[in-house]
Amino acid sequence: MSTENAGQRPPAPDYGIIFNNDGGYLKHAEFPMSVEDLLERIYGPLAGTQVGALSWCVGVEEAHWPSDRLPMIGEAEGRRYLSVRDMRRAESLRAMFDADADLYGQLVRRGHQMGLGVYASVRMNDNHFWSDAERRVKPLRPEEMAATERPHLTAFRKRHPEWVLGEGAPAWAATSWNMAVPEIREYTLQRIAEACELADWDGVELDWQRHAFHLPEEDAYRLRYTLTDLQRAVRRLTDAIAQRRGQPFHVIVRVGASRETNRRVGYDLEAWIEEGLCDIVVTGANSGTDPGVEVEAYVEMMQGSQVRLYPGFDSHGEWGRGHLLPAKQWREAWFRGLATGFYERGATGVHLFNWHNHVHAVRPLLQSLGAPNTLRRTAKVYAAVKRHIRDRGELRYGAERDDRLRGEVPVDLLHTLMGGGPRFRIGVYEDVSEAATLELQVDLDHLSPRDQVAVELDGQRLEDPVRRSPAAEEAANPADVSENTWLVWPLVPAQVGKGVHVVSIDLLERDPRLRPPIVVRNVEIHVSYLNGGNASTGGI
Repeated sequence: MSTENAGQRPPAPDYGIIFNNDGGYLKHAEFPMSVEDLLERIYGPLAGTQVGALSWCVGVEEAHWPSDRLPMIGEAEGRRYLSVRDMRRAESLRAMFDADADLYGQLVRRGHQMGLGVYASVRMNDNHFWSDAERRVKPLRPEEMAATERPHLTAFRKRHPEWVLGEGAPAWAATSWNMAVPEIREYTLQRIAEACELADWDGVELDWQRHAFHLPEEDAYRLRYTLTDLQRAVRRLTDAIAQRRGQPFHVIVRVGASRETNRRVGYDLEAWIEEGLCDIVVTGANSGTDPGVEVEAYVEMMQGSQVRLYPGFDSHGEWGRGHLLPAKQWREAWFRGLATGFYERGATGVHLFNWHNHVHAVRPLLQSLGAPNTLRRTAKVYAAVKRHIRDRGELRYGAERDDRLRGEVPVDLLHTLMGGGPRFRIGVYEDVSEAATLELQVDLDHLSPRDQVAVELDGQRLEDPVRRSPAAEEAANPADVSENTWLVWPLVPAQVGKGVHVVSIDLLERDPRLRPPIVVRNVEIHVSYLNGGNASTGGI
């Protein structure tokens, strides 16, 4: 099936950075917040940055607007809230509409005055439900919904426990909608349709990754056509809006970082691109940042189309703790390294999710991540992909089920029969100059002075490293040693050319006094310059 208007739609602009905001700013001032105060909080921090588009979350399950068919924010709780923050958000929003404020019209116009695209962002299957008795300890079960009062836990969902995933998803996502149910797709389309008509948006962002449990786990691939059905319905809707307005109405989809993730969740992205069902593909994890974006594969899918790729960064997960560099310094260098690689491999821009609560702290990144030229000669960390899986006893066990599927760390370092241990692939995506300072850093947990390991870079055995303990480098820490040890090798540009490098680690001898294995936690190549901050703070 193809979409009739695919060849007639103009491509979406190149935005550099698309900045998602979940609407939480409504909690940041005392009730009642004014529209002008909200707009200043939204757009003030984005001025003078490389952000080219804002995607504004217009609600989770309840509508963030008056609706004749959908419950409005606060109704699920009878407007009696669990916290002052929740009350501020819901009641300030309601007060704006009670005063006949054109909230979303003003939101779009202010963004356009700044030269930004403005999108309505719809979370396709958000699940932030917790049981009242054991909040944030045990997830809500479908059979508990009817007797539970929680934000966004609507009467419609309570009436239909048979339409949620139940045992077809991890326990914390058991109350997520089953998108194979036709009534749920119709209901979701209604939410999207009403959101799209709130203002003269530049388009709509369908956040499929919030949260990425839409179909029974064992059937997701076979039922993927049902998600494509909804995607087609949305494209028909947006085409009608575009025709009526006489201007484009673009569709952004936020999906997984890899083809395997998409298959496991049920996204038939190849069909969506082939049929012209989206204009921009954003990648994101279900939880945290997924750096393992298959950029080349996605760009190949997009050949011959006008669809563009924006790999995504989240604020959760790998956020810079536990490294030799201070967390903020490491984090900025890691994001710069990822963005450099994404651009070099064919991405158009980047998408930032959940950064709004850190917007002032990440301003240097907002001024540099939006274009390759502002990333040149800046400090970067190129790292092996880390896969994190929560313990079974944690509330959100299973949240990362489909994220970072090819993560190479952490991994136990074990004896092998034939010699040779794990191998780690690290892409370096710049021509490193002679002025650069280069290091290979390997983080090993439970390493004893008696342990012997051999490390190779691209098949060449490295000499003995410098051993550094994080505790010894923390001024406030009285200890000289930590449970983990970093092995550090200085490198020269000839060892770190542009391309993918392979680091191999082999366990030669293990201290017999220790029971746990050595664990390889991080493998990183660091590139820094004398003035290794942001090369430029200008625009795109």
